[in-house]
Amino acid sequence: MNAPEKSSENGLGRPANGFTRLIDFVFPGDANHHGTLFGGIGLAHMDKVAFLVASRYAHVDFVTASCERIDFHVPAHVGEIVELTGKVVRVGRRSLGVEVDLFAEAPLSGERRLSTRGIFNMVAADTLERYGGALPPLSDEPEMPVSESGSCEIVFPDQTSHYGSLYGGHVLAAMGKSAFVAATRHCRKIVVMAASQRVDFMDQVVAGEMIELNPSIVATGRSSMTVEVTMIAEALLSENRRLCGKGTFVMVAVDEAHRPVAIA
Repeated sequence: MNAPEKSSENGLGRPANGFTRLIDFVFPGDANHHGTLFGGIGLAHMDKVAFLVASRYAHVDFVTASCERIDFHVPAHVGEIVELTGKVVRVGRRSLGVEVDLFAEAPLSGERRLSTRGIFNMVAADTLERYGGALPPLSDEPEMPVSESGSCEIVFPDQTSHYGSLYGGHVLAAMGKSAFVAATRHCRKIVVMAASQRVDFMDQVVAGEMIELNPSIVATGRSSMTVEVTMIAEALLSENRRLCGKGTFVMVAVDEAHRPVAIA
């Protein structure tokens, strides 16, 4: 049985072997009394990435069976960017192993440090009839290019509205965060949001689906950056991917007194 094919419909292809990236920030509410990322929050992020990787790889329901070799090398501090990446590294008959790395990144200097690494063992929760009773082997195809600031998240029920679809406010917050990451990495200065020029929602996203946010700098001024963020929804079990939203945000580089500064 061959490994899952990468979808390319509408140019919305996915990378091989379930590769997934999640980007977030260490806010004070996620930190311990030392001002560093609380270990439990880090583990929760890693488990979420492992679940998304496994689901994208085989498109069946998975549960976490165990985790191993979770090594905390260095802490991630409040205000830093945390970037988690995961991919399938081992496949058995009904289980697979996902290696997850968590990097801490200083937003102004760009210094990156491997903070945590571990293996999560995921077990398929259904009969795998579509694969003849066993998970498909790892793909030997080259990895598809992935946006450096692209980030994935799963939609949980508490993020949906009374209609059962992803609440627009959560989408706007996620898009704003994505624009912030792209702008910060572009200029390596303090940035703030100056405007949201336009946001369009094309389709609903329901609980259990994954959203993938991909930002790109489309224009720059002396101190401003215009960031376009697209949102792709992915049904983890059906393999369907569709463009669900697009927004344009203006981010401005500022100094410590919040006065605009040149980005060059």
